[in-house]
Formats: sequence, structure tokens, C-alpha cells
Amino acid sequence: MRKPWLCSVIFNLFFKPKDRIGRLLEKETIENALINNHGILEHIDLSDNKIINDGSYVASVGFFDGVHIGHRHLIKQVKEEARRLNLPSAIITFPIHPRKVLQKDYQPALLCGYEEKLGQLAATQIDCCISLPFTYDLSLLSAKEFMQKVLKNDIGVHTLFVGYDHRFGHNREEGFNEYEKHGKEMGMRVIKASEWHIEGENVSSTKIRSLLKEGEILKANTLLSYNYTLSGKIVEGYRVGRTIGFPTANIRSWERYKVVPALGVYAVLVHVRDVIYEGMLYIGTRPTLHNDPGISVEVNIFDFNADLYNQSLTVEFIDFIRSDRKFDSLEKLVEQIHEDKRSVKKRLQQERV
Repeated sequence: MRKPWLCSVIFNLFFKPKDRIGRLLEKETIENALINNHGILEHIDLSDNKIINDGSYVASVGFFDGVHIGHRHLIKQVKEEARRLNLPSAIITFPIHPRKVLQKDYQPALLCGYEEKLGQLAATQIDCCISLPFTYDLSLLSAKEFMQKVLKNDIGVHTLFVGYDHRFGHNREEGFNEYEKHGKEMGMRVIKASEWHIEGENVSSTKIRSLLKEGEILKANTLLSYNYTLSGKIVEGYRVGRTIGFPTANIRSWERYKVVPALGVYAVLVHVRDVIYEGMLYIGTRPTLHNDPGISVEVNIFDFNADLYNQSLTVEFIDFIRSDRKFDSLEKLVEQIHEDKRSVKKRLQQERV
């Protein structure tokens, strides 16, 4: 049997943020997100004060963080009604978390960045994603004003689906009954989407974030409807891993506010240059080494031998293996790493069956 070469990659969570949100909306990046997921036929960016107003969309509006199974249930209803009316279906969403716009020091915990969200929306085969910049002026609009000025006049929404617990408008003061009333007055159909439950519980982005923070990867993946991921660019690091037989490289995360799961060891799949490898991921403060107070995310890629610097990769979480802990010596740590690898390989073999 060929002896695998291990590459340990550290996700550096303390990185320079993107200069401005415009970089998130670069044409090439957006097009790649759409091409790679074969679903969204059109992406419309309203950041340049565009007005669509063709009165044709069956749509829903929201942040859609994670595009989880509950969101997909809503999107399915939007698509079915659009198909019945022979109209295009659309999701209207925001590139930046609304609260971040209103509170500059707010740090949202996100299940996905905007580009990743576009990819997940593409996978639902919705016809169109409309990017609506959230501004302070927009936050002052009442629900009726938002529906009239933005949804009706600027975008041209024909039918609006409202999530069962979703509220919009200044201070979220109104609910579905008011939305329905406003819609009738302005000639917009407003439909309340049905709920989606798993084991008697509602599915929400908040619930999934909590599961990730608790290391409940299997449950989180079930509610997402896909495996949770972290992506980033590999940059040069401390090279400490080489001294214990595990060459290391650091990854600078693309998404500053992406949720990092609980500290511990995970079984993962690693996507490098369109090839998928099996791997072992560690998230923790490296208490045995004592050389960095920050959180490190290190992935050991099995059967891999190549220079990864300045490359991008994505880690796909499969399962949680064990919690992080401090060892009495470096030798004990290395022994545990090899034991972890055996456990990870066994778990990933089960995944292949």
C-alpha cells in the first residue's frame, strides 16, 4: 500500500477583509458561481439603481443565509406557482446582512458568503436572483412603502411569497395580514408559504448555526440539505507542522464572518483544483504547542503531494470525530493525530458505502 503524504492546512481566521462590498459583486466571480451550479438563468444587480418593472416575477424576499432545507421548501412553492402562471421565478436577496449595514460594528455569523449563496440558489434551479443592496434609507421604509416602491415599482413583482415567520418593513412592525392587505391595494398577489418541519421542529439558520457551534455536523448537514463547507486561499504560515512530520500551510478564509464549527477533529472531503481528496480537519487553539492564542483550522489531506501555496480549496464537513484537548507532551499529540487519522478513514469509508 502506498504511504499517504499528509498536508496540514491551517485556516487563519484573522485576515484582511475585502475592501468594499463591490468586490463581492465582481462580474467574473458572480458568473462563475452561476456557471458552476447550472440553475440560475439570470442574476440582476440593483446596486446601480436599476429598475426592472416588467410586472412578471413570482418572488420571495429575504436574506436566505445558508439556503437551507426550509428555504428550499419556500423556493419550491415559488417555482411551482411561477410554472402555473407561466412567469419567471425569482429570489430577491441582499449581498450584505441588513443589520451589518445599520450597525457597523456588528459581526454576523454566516452560514455562507454571498457568492456561495448564489451557488446554492443556482442549485435550486430558481430562474433569477435579484441582488438588492440594503441601505439605511431602505430600512426606513414601511412594509407598504417597500412593497410599492421597491417590489412593485422597481422590480415588478406579480406574486409575493412570504415565509411563514418572515417580517419586513421598518422595525418589522407588520405581519402577513397587513402584507396581504397592502398587496390587494396595489395589485400584487401575496401568498403565505407553508412551514417545513423536521422531527416536529422548524428549520432555521439560527438553529443550524447553533448545531455547528456544538459540533453537531450530521444534524446541521441534514437541515442544510448539503454538507457544510469552509473555503479559502492558502498563504504562508509558521511552518511548525514540519517539525512534527506534518507540513503545514495557512488558509486565509474568503468569508470573514463564516461560522466556524466547534473545536475538535472532523472527517472531511477536501476540494483542490476540481479534485476531491479525503482529509482530517482540526479546529482549535493548539493548546499543546502554545504558540498562538487564536483559533486554527488545520486540514490533513490524504494521498496528496503538491505545492498548495496561493491556491484555493474547500473543506466539506462529513462528521465530528472528537473534541479538542491538551496533551502532556508533543509525542502524545502525534500519537493521537495518527489515531485520529484511523478514525477519520474509517468514517469516510462508511460514507462511501
